[in-house]
Amino acid sequence: MTIATPSRALRVLQKAEAPDTLDLQLQPQSPPAAPPGHAVVEVLAAAVNPSDVKAALGMMPHAVWPRTPGRDFAGRVVAGPKEWLGAEVWGTGGDLGVTRDGSHARYLVLPEAALARKPAAVPVAAAGTVGVPFITAWEGLRRAGLRGPGQTVVVFGANGKVGQAAIQLATRAGAAVFGVERGASRYQGHASQPVRVLDGTAPDLGDALLEATGGRGADIAYNTVGSPYFAPALHSLAVGGTQVLISTIERSVPFDILMFYRRNLQLLGVDSLKLSVVDCAAILNLLAPGFGDGSLRAFPVDPAGLVPLEEAADAYRRVIAGSSSRVVLAP
Repeated sequence: MTIATPSRALRVLQKAEAPDTLDLQLQPQSPPAAPPGHAVVEVLAAAVNPSDVKAALGMMPHAVWPRTPGRDFAGRVVAGPKEWLGAEVWGTGGDLGVTRDGSHARYLVLPEAALARKPAAVPVAAAGTVGVPFITAWEGLRRAGLRGPGQTVVVFGANGKVGQAAIQLATRAGAAVFGVERGASRYQGHASQPVRVLDGTAPDLGDALLEATGGRGADIAYNTVGSPYFAPALHSLAVGGTQVLISTIERSVPFDILMFYRRNLQLLGVDSLKLSVVDCAAILNLLAPGFGDGSLRAFPVDPAGLVPLEEAADAYRRVIAGSSSRVVLAP
């Protein structure tokens, strides 16, 4: 089936030398068709993530040029397998917007296996923001061995989007959760149980976390920031604990290797770019019941953060500037 409705797509043609030279072009999009085994999704909401900006700037080593950027999306199926027509779907993928055309467009062509039904309880705009943060948080906690009751999890960068997603998932599982946030005194997101927040600027942060956990330490330290918290995160771990890393500011950090092996610690790097749109659909299907019953919640989208494709350049600039609110394109 061929879609006759005129459409447009955001395009990046080449690497930019700097954020202020980023060239985002809005181009006509050929009416898409659904090849065998594929579907066409009309994109209704698509978050602009920091990783989208980095990919557009040429900071992702496997990115192809030219392409349409964008990883997260929510929309409806308008062509493809009969059983999917009209279905509201959501998704993300490390390949979307990097090695294949992504979601910052009116239409998106996906393999049928990449389709995941959006829970009715999640508004479309908010659904377009779930993918990268929740997939990244889930993958890190899964690989670190989150079970729930009896475990302690410390999340560094607790009020960031991946940090909030990790806290939601860990408290939902029944783990005791502490947050670390620079200068913060409270957790600003949803959680299934109370979360105590420690100031990330404390000079003896690792010791403070050990004291907060009764001297035992954390089973999982989810470090969403990287190098600034690397040492205190290791120090805060229980014997056999794991530090999860998803990002960093500096590439080199001091490392007490003697302490590391004597306490049977583990370091775990998680790069959600390695998870395809098909991989992520399977994960979202696992998370969907939590969004359906309210134990997991998508990030709210302020109306001012919902912008048309025509204002995509401004949306990207807001993300580059570090906007604390979600910026979502509404093609």
